[in-house]
Amino acid sequence: MAKKLYDCLKCTAYCCSYTHIPVTNADLKRLAKHHGISPEKAEKKFTKKGDKENPRVIRHTDDEHYVTSCMFLDKETRNCTIYEGRMKICREFPTQKRCGYYEFLMWEREVQDDPDWVATTD
Repeated sequence: MAKKLYDCLKCTAYCCSYTHIPVTNADLKRLAKHHGISPEKAEKKFTKKGDKENPRVIRHTDDEHYVTSCMFLDKETRNCTIYEGRMKICREFPTQKRCGYYEFLMWEREVQDDPDWVATTD
């Protein structure tokens, strides 16, 4: 993978606001182990029905920035509260050199002429 051109620690956790954060069977086992419960209980407690492409997705809670976001996002620190137990998609993210939110922030930086608007790694 190419070098990232952004710093996720400077983000307000945009990716955690995606409507459908898929949960695989392996994710359910990892969530269950992380919380010391059965995979069946983890599925019921932490997921909801998704769509055809993503049959199980993580539940959301209210979020002041994005209306809702992943239930495991700490709304104050904007960090994952279950980092070691997080889903596969979160472990693989980012899958590209840049994310959409990064592109938006770079546009804002240019428009606002504010070099501190978003921190990059270059």
